[in-house]
Amino acid sequence: MDRRQFLKVGAGALAVGALELKTGGRALAGALDAPSSFSSAPSAPSAPFTLGVASGDPLPRGVVLWTRLATDPFNGGGTGTRGVPVEWEVAADDRFRRVVQRGTALAGPELGYSVHVDVQGLRPATTYWYRFRAQREISPVGRTRTAPAAGSSPRSLNFAFASCQQWQTGYYTAYRHMAEQDLDLVVHLGDYIYEGIHATTARSQLAPELAWPEPTDLSSYRNRYALYKLDPDLQAAHAAFPFVVTWDDHEVENNYASDISQIDTEPDQDREVFRQRRAAAYKAWYEHMPVRASLQPAGPDLLLYRRLRFGDLADFNVLDTRQYRSDQACGGARGAPCEELGDPTRTITGMEQEQWLLDGLDSSRSRWKVLAQQVFVAKRDFAVGPTIDVNADAWDGYPFSRDRLLGFIDERDVRDVVVLTGDVHNSWVNDLKANFDDPSSATLATEFVGTSITSGGDGTDTPTPAAAAALQENPHIKFFSNRRGFVQCSLTQRHWRTDFQEVPYVTRPGAPLTTRASFLVESGRPGAEQIAGAPVSIDAAVAG
Repeated sequence: MDRRQFLKVGAGALAVGALELKTGGRALAGALDAPSSFSSAPSAPSAPFTLGVASGDPLPRGVVLWTRLATDPFNGGGTGTRGVPVEWEVAADDRFRRVVQRGTALAGPELGYSVHVDVQGLRPATTYWYRFRAQREISPVGRTRTAPAAGSSPRSLNFAFASCQQWQTGYYTAYRHMAEQDLDLVVHLGDYIYEGIHATTARSQLAPELAWPEPTDLSSYRNRYALYKLDPDLQAAHAAFPFVVTWDDHEVENNYASDISQIDTEPDQDREVFRQRRAAAYKAWYEHMPVRASLQPAGPDLLLYRRLRFGDLADFNVLDTRQYRSDQACGGARGAPCEELGDPTRTITGMEQEQWLLDGLDSSRSRWKVLAQQVFVAKRDFAVGPTIDVNADAWDGYPFSRDRLLGFIDERDVRDVVVLTGDVHNSWVNDLKANFDDPSSATLATEFVGTSITSGGDGTDTPTPAAAAALQENPHIKFFSNRRGFVQCSLTQRHWRTDFQEVPYVTRPGAPLTTRASFLVESGRPGAEQIAGAPVSIDAAVAG
């Protein structure tokens, strides 16, 4: 089955609900010729699998499988109040003639009828197909892939990363293109949903009754995720590859910091009230993400940061720069530095997570040490000349955190560190310097900042005035683009290649995909160099 055929099979259904899982997976004694026990055809869009299927956090011997039952997505799922058994199968072929594992998960109302099946006992670096059955209906088919074995030396790894997918701003055409690529996984860096008021804009088919206010409780956050998850292009990407996910601010509230609300109209909102909102948002996030039960929240707390290894080729350090950060300095906005930035106790990761990250970098035996995180790490001064204008919500607002990270990389001679960043709705390439005020200082690592899937609208080919100033003032910044899309990365033991994949518009469907620019990082030589050559169109326009 080629990729286009797979997309037709794997992205065909939609649904809403939510289930608790207690899985009883059963390996079939290594017999890869066990037939499927599912006798009916894949379900129609009206079946309970309206939100599709997904997989995530691949390990050498296992992967998480996800779905959520929802026959009535915007009214509590329509599943009732009782637990529902959900059968699942994993096969070595797309037609399920060689089922390798099967089991049953009990989905219940306490987790919105979402299912998180932690399948173990699989083979490393192997592609599998999976599906679910509930209420006499069969889900769409998903495809996933396990990580390479520990201690192995993979020849290559291909992945994409994305972020910032405001639903009403535009169509998810970039995800349709992404699903047609040859990838081992996708990394999502946050802003999976947007918590603001959603009304009719670019997606003109949005009914007036769906012009929702900002979510603040569990029911409204569930509805917001259901709206996003119903998108067929997003479902296609989830069905095609395992995802590694983290969050940023909009999964809860714009620019929140720890348990401090940033609501413009309520700047002094009570912390306990905000923690209740955060608890609802974190629970809804867990219910809709393909992550293990170990990430299930405890009220307003969720231990999100974690590390995934792909043989000796790459470690992915997945960070959380929201839950533990100090409140933003200088009022939290862009502007001149204030005295508060000189406080060395202020942190963007929290000290426990920071130490976990430094210990992991120091002990890593992988070629590439990847930081999958949310906000701009490099210094980005938007004011030309002696005046300084920085974004206090990014690492510029936490200079001591950045100094400790980069200083550790320098002192311990940690090589081949690459940072993946989202948040800003543009593409950038940055050298991470020992001293950003001295262009001749050592380059210690490389940062690739990915644009948004839709947030910010169509964009332009001309840098904004702020971006033009940043390019002039910061010689460590090597590239900028203001179009939408995703970033594709190809790794070997010697080289890291990054391709910025863009669509010219998102306010209507059917945009083609073009490689805007490509960069190469050589192992042992931090810093990215642009690959010469004109942009190459890699796909025809998608049918509307």
